[in-house]
Amino acid sequence: MRQTLRRLALLSFVAAPIAHAQPSKSPSIPAAMSVITEADLKRDLYKMAGLEMRGREAGTNDEMRASMWLADEMRKIGLAPAGTDGSYFQWWNMKRTRVSTVSSAIKIGARTMMLWTEIVPNGNGAVDVSGTTVWAGDGSDSTIDVRGKIAIASMIAPATPVRAEGTYSFEYRYATAAVQATNARFARRGALAVIIVADSTANIAFDGVAAIRARGAYDVEGGIPRFAPVTAAGRGGRADGAGGPPAAPTPSFLMRQSQLSSLRAGNEPASVKINIEVFDAPSVNVVGVIKGTDPKLRDEYVLYSSHQDHDGVRFAINGDSTWSGADDNGSVSVALLAIARAFKKQPSKRSVLFVYHGAEERGLLGSRWHAAHPVVPLASIVAVLNGDMIGRNNPDSASLLGIQPPHRNSSELVEMALKANNLTGKFKLDSLWDRPTHPEGWYFRSDHVPYARLNVPAIEYSTNLHADYHTPRDKPAAINYPKLTRMTQWMYLTGWFVANNPKRPAIDQGFQLER
Repeated sequence: MRQTLRRLALLSFVAAPIAHAQPSKSPSIPAAMSVITEADLKRDLYKMAGLEMRGREAGTNDEMRASMWLADEMRKIGLAPAGTDGSYFQWWNMKRTRVSTVSSAIKIGARTMMLWTEIVPNGNGAVDVSGTTVWAGDGSDSTIDVRGKIAIASMIAPATPVRAEGTYSFEYRYATAAVQATNARFARRGALAVIIVADSTANIAFDGVAAIRARGAYDVEGGIPRFAPVTAAGRGGRADGAGGPPAAPTPSFLMRQSQLSSLRAGNEPASVKINIEVFDAPSVNVVGVIKGTDPKLRDEYVLYSSHQDHDGVRFAINGDSTWSGADDNGSVSVALLAIARAFKKQPSKRSVLFVYHGAEERGLLGSRWHAAHPVVPLASIVAVLNGDMIGRNNPDSASLLGIQPPHRNSSELVEMALKANNLTGKFKLDSLWDRPTHPEGWYFRSDHVPYARLNVPAIEYSTNLHADYHTPRDKPAAINYPKLTRMTQWMYLTGWFVANNPKRPAIDQGFQLER
């Protein structure tokens, strides 16, 4: 009896994958697309964006934990490792620059202000100034002389109203815009530094501003520039950044509203000494490959792209401090696992490369590194299919970025993506997010950009921003899983078309990426 049960269990285990892949209704759709299931996506996303991953912040053990989990899932699916030294990992270092808490000091009168608790530097550069404080109000009184002094000012609301939705909380974005507006008013009048007293809205954001400013700035040496114009002598050509550093702004600081009464009198000696520390922190790209079946095409690659990091454990919003990043970008990360299962079930003629780029949230660092140091020759990458946030908003709408000039670099790739959409999700495409005039600059904020700069055909799938973006509210429970499934199928089928088409998608004549 026990042997019979074992045989039945073994037969059910072996037969299950075969039963999964039913013949498709359309000859254009491979049978293996049925391997992409809502249940798998949901299971994986609750793991990827679960509390135990602690928001996967770049440069921390939490990003490493998520990267190890992804590599293990790749191994289970059967992807071959494509990183360095026969592993799934491509290691590289982030260059981190931040204000030194230990050696920096801000003194007003006999009092030393507590950095990050009472006062926050709004820049990330060294400052060494001394002078006398002066209460300058909101700057409307032009008879108050702030030249050569440290101005203490009340906050000016930004001239342009802050949008309700965007990166981080509304209060954080308001505080950032208000600090810029206030500092600009006093910098023109020759102040040595400006200490800005938070208003009631910015005061709510104070801890958030402190937490983010304390992290400093990140970069990757030897990677593709993020913003500077580049010249590329074809694929694999040399790319150099252009332009010099901007002029140093007048240093400014955000102070809690409660500190105003003790400093409003002015006419006190003050000194501001901000020192900077620079160090390397590790991050990683996770890379696996499914080799193609065609001897002539298997050395060309379709690259599927996501990023595994998010914002980690930060300041609390409504009592929650874990910024889980379910949509950003857990949604695409688990989509790539589902797509890999489909390609493993039914391989394509070209090879398929899956790249999880580390530290995207710190400035597209992992993709900038991999584009400059690809694990396969750059000229062999025929297309990059990147996704960023594909599980929210209206169930029947989505965006495809790189679909219109100046962002479109391959009409042939776009045609394949549109055909795949008609056969799968049938989404109504919102082209506004792909326009260079869009206030969010959405096209330039994800991992396809470094490849597009090097003339690799590239597109991005997205379902766009929502009110939970870059907040702790971006949890697995908020994802529309039927929509995520359809978006995953759309990405998969586009790649299937590219991977089996006799001709690789061409770059549009005269393409030049602009910002």
